[in-house]
Amino acid sequence: MPRTLQKVHKHISKKRGVVEALHENSRDAQRLRRAGARDERLSRHAATTLKARQPYVDRIEYFHNAVQTVSEPLSDSGLAEIIVKYAITTPDARSFTHMRSRYINRDADEIEQLQKERRKGRPPSRREEALKQRTQTEDKEFNTGFWMPDLGDQDVLTALKIWNGEWSGLSTLKFIRLRKDAGKQTSTFPPKGMS
Repeated sequence: MPRTLQKVHKHISKKRGVVEALHENSRDAQRLRRAGARDERLSRHAATTLKARQPYVDRIEYFHNAVQTVSEPLSDSGLAEIIVKYAITTPDARSFTHMRSRYINRDADEIEQLQKERRKGRPPSRREEALKQRTQTEDKEFNTGFWMPDLGDQDVLTALKIWNGEWSGLSTLKFIRLRKDAGKQTSTFPPKGMS
């Protein structure tokens, strides 16, 4: 029994000819309505899922770009160094905490620009609020355990370099939770709570 709107429409048109005039409560009209509602529900669910996954894909994209020139697995200090070199060129930015802060505060320039553009006494724009919210959320996550690929493993490093940018391509990687106090624990894909 066909379920998608396109297949249901095709099935009905084969049976009846051109489907232009159906009785409102006929079986065929009900099948068309059900199939249309199902397609709409599935597309809405797919859009919600994609939107929920996007922050994690963006995070992995950041690490993907950062490790393109690396050939060996990284220790915790090596990880900090490679990300610092990629993100910040100042000589005093050599600590692990500063590296994570750089990723977390990557929108600081845009937030500052939005604050300058705003007239005095006016509330912040929605974009500014969203950026501040994201920064606070990532900072809290860093305190409890920041989800990221395990760049200390050669297989993960190689797989991350050739990653195609798709969510499904992340299932082959190993992930860790890295805490602000430099604690490290294995994690799962996809991220669930504090796994």
